[in-house]
Amino acid sequence: MATGALKREREPEHDSDEDGDDVLSSGLTDGRSRHCPYLDTINRSVLDFDFEKLCSVSLSHINVYACLVCGKYFQGRGPHSHAYTHSVQVGHHVFLNLHTLRFYCLPDNYQVLDSSLDDVTYVLRPTFMPEQIRALDNQAKLARAYDGSTYLPGIVGLNNIKANDYANVVFQALSNVPPLRNYFLSNVTGGSSFPASDKKKGRTFGSKSKVLSISGSQRPPGSPPPALLWRRFGELLRKLWNPRGFKAHVSPHEMLQAVVLCSHKRFQITRQGDPIDFLSWFLNSLHLALGGTRRKHTIVTNVFQGAMMVYSRKLLHPDLSAEEKAVMMADEEHMEVANETTFLYLTLDLPSAPLYKDELEQNIIPQVPLFNILAKFNGQTEKEYRTLKEGFIRRFQLTHLPPYLIFYIKRFTKNNFFVEKNPTIVNFPITNVDLRDYLTTEAQHKHPVTTYDLLANIVHDGKPGEGSYRVHVFHQGAGRWFEMQDLHVSDILPQMLTLSEAYIQIWKRQDGEDLPMV
Repeated sequence: MATGALKREREPEHDSDEDGDDVLSSGLTDGRSRHCPYLDTINRSVLDFDFEKLCSVSLSHINVYACLVCGKYFQGRGPHSHAYTHSVQVGHHVFLNLHTLRFYCLPDNYQVLDSSLDDVTYVLRPTFMPEQIRALDNQAKLARAYDGSTYLPGIVGLNNIKANDYANVVFQALSNVPPLRNYFLSNVTGGSSFPASDKKKGRTFGSKSKVLSISGSQRPPGSPPPALLWRRFGELLRKLWNPRGFKAHVSPHEMLQAVVLCSHKRFQITRQGDPIDFLSWFLNSLHLALGGTRRKHTIVTNVFQGAMMVYSRKLLHPDLSAEEKAVMMADEEHMEVANETTFLYLTLDLPSAPLYKDELEQNIIPQVPLFNILAKFNGQTEKEYRTLKEGFIRRFQLTHLPPYLIFYIKRFTKNNFFVEKNPTIVNFPITNVDLRDYLTTEAQHKHPVTTYDLLANIVHDGKPGEGSYRVHVFHQGAGRWFEMQDLHVSDILPQMLTLSEAYIQIWKRQDGEDLPMV
């Protein structure tokens, strides 16, 4: 009887040990909780929290602990858990709960409270105070990693796992857009998964009976939660700007897994993609994940969304006579129609590349000024667009300039056989690009400042469908340009930027510092 009662009394203790979220009451009052003899065994050089938080044995993401001696992940801390077994067999004793950020000593199973471990928790989950965020663009202080290498926060290399350099350049360019960066650095949700605006509405997310997205619409079971994308992007930005990192580079493993999941494998880690396709999908998905709609604005639309007037009319058949064309032009069906539409980036068309070589049997690399290809949006230049059944003549004119303007220089064209790349070099100034002439008369009065400075420049090198991508970024605190290609970071002279085959550019309006945070 006594033995049976003793067993019944011990059963709840084993259950609480296996639960990583519960704190042992004996651990809080025991003196060992504050003075662990194994803290000197922690090896910070092997700690890497950039990868997915999965148990290395069971591949489960529930209740995962990191061994601070070897850096591996294990599940649970009870007597029958993988972390407990690892501590007994290998002799590694200090573990960190990756969700609660609490340290434990196994197999004794008591909580460790020591201020010397604050640097480990900061690397796992960096936080920024408002005064720190405001000072990011005014300082250029180098940070020193644990291995002794120095780096500039925000100018950090991203690991190319296999063929994800097309996504790396987009992440590095967006991470240096101050309003977007400040929004994600200041919004630390911890264990929460949804914006505060949606919590106040009292919605239930992820319930078994009904799965809702942020916009309130039902999503199919098994689909990724809508907040996964922006939560992972926020974690990546905080790691890129972390001034107390253990290493001078970051692996975007969790961010890329969220991209693969949310895009339904449209964008892969192992297959090269197009940065403009990824940028377009990412900005729109980020806008929807933050609860945005066509009418409801988010930080994405506040930063990048502009507007233009599109004048369109049907293309007449070339075999018609002048009288027949005049009659059809008077018809309502063929009259010019004007519509205002929004955009996140402007597509700039390059002139056709030369087909023949010069007298030295060398390919001619043509050059074109930026303002020549911007003439598409002056409201007078007409461009022909054809579909399978009919054609249209369209012209464009801007009505609203966003604080940060994205240019997409269309270098790749597809035909029935292959993809062709246009090697034309675009000559552009680094600062003081005035776009007032491309605005309508009414819009010119609403925009006192229409001058832009270059902030980021994405470049493609190599053949179409292959090659690699790199990005040039201007660090406002340092006042210098940097070139980043995966893990390689180096200084670059601003005069060298125009010699590259620019593909995507982000321009900053000279009054675009202060934006409302949505």
